[in-house]
Amino acid sequence: MIVDAHHHLWDRARHDHRWLDTPGLEAIRRDFTATDLAAAAAGEVRTTVAVQTLNSSAETYDLLAAAAPVGAVVGWVDLISSRCGTRLDELAAAPGGSRLRGLRHLVQDEPDPGWLVRPSVLRGLAAAADRRFAVDLLVRGPQRAAALEATRRLPDASFVIDHAGKPNIGAGEWEPWAAWITAMAALPNVVCKLSGLVTECPPRPWSRSLIEPYARHVLASFGADRVMFGSDWPVCLLQASYAEVLGLTVELLDGASPAERDAVLGGTARRVYRLA
Repeated sequence: MIVDAHHHLWDRARHDHRWLDTPGLEAIRRDFTATDLAAAAAGEVRTTVAVQTLNSSAETYDLLAAAAPVGAVVGWVDLISSRCGTRLDELAAAPGGSRLRGLRHLVQDEPDPGWLVRPSVLRGLAAAADRRFAVDLLVRGPQRAAALEATRRLPDASFVIDHAGKPNIGAGEWEPWAAWITAMAALPNVVCKLSGLVTECPPRPWSRSLIEPYARHVLASFGADRVMFGSDWPVCLLQASYAEVLGLTVELLDGASPAERDAVLGGTARRVYRLA
C-alpha cells in the first residue's frame, strides 16, 4: 500500500496562484485536480497527502473537500495569530476537517531567516502540537538553523522536513546540508520526506547517480521508519513524470528489507499523518 505523502492540487480560477507566472513554470501552468492525480498515479498509490501551496485558509478548505485518493491534508493557518488555536479548531470542524493532519507555512519565502523561532510562531506551533497536527517544514539553507532550533524547543511537536531540506543538488551542495540533516535526525520528533529532489538538480539533468548520495544520507541518518516517499506532483513535472519519481524512489530502496521498503513507501506516512 503505497502512500504519496506529498503532492499538490490547485485551481487557478478559485485562488490566486500568481507564482505560476514565474518564467520556467510553463509546464505546470494549468489546473491540477484529484482526478488528474489519480490518473498520474495509475493505480500505484492507494492514498495521498495533499499539501498546501498558498498561505491561505481558503485553499485549505478546498483541499479538505478534495476527492480520493486524497486521504489527508497538510493545510495552513496563520501561526502568528493569537487566534491560531481557534482557527485550527474551525478547520477541523469544517466539512472534511477530519482529514486535516498537518500544517505548513511557506517558510522558504519569509525574508526573516529566523521566522520559525519568533515567539508568536512558536506559540502557534505549540497550538498545532496540542491538537496532534504534524508540522511540515519547507525550508532552504537560510532557514535551516531556525528549523533546528524550533524542533529543539518543541520536543512534543511532530515535525516533517519537506524535500529533505531542499539541498542545492545542481550546484553540488553537500555541506552544510549534510550536517544539518544529521542534527535534525538526532531529534526523535522529526521525520523526513524523500521528495522534491528531481527539481533541485537543474541546471544539471536529474539522474539516480546525482540524487542517490543525498537520499542515502537521509536514509542513513533517519532510518527507514522516519522517512517517507512524496512525489511533489505536479511540481515534479518540471523535470520528471509521476511514474519516474516513484520509480526512482523504488530504485533507491534497492537492498532495503521488506519492512524498510514498507516504511518509506507507506508506513511512516500512515503513522505520522494518522492514516488508516
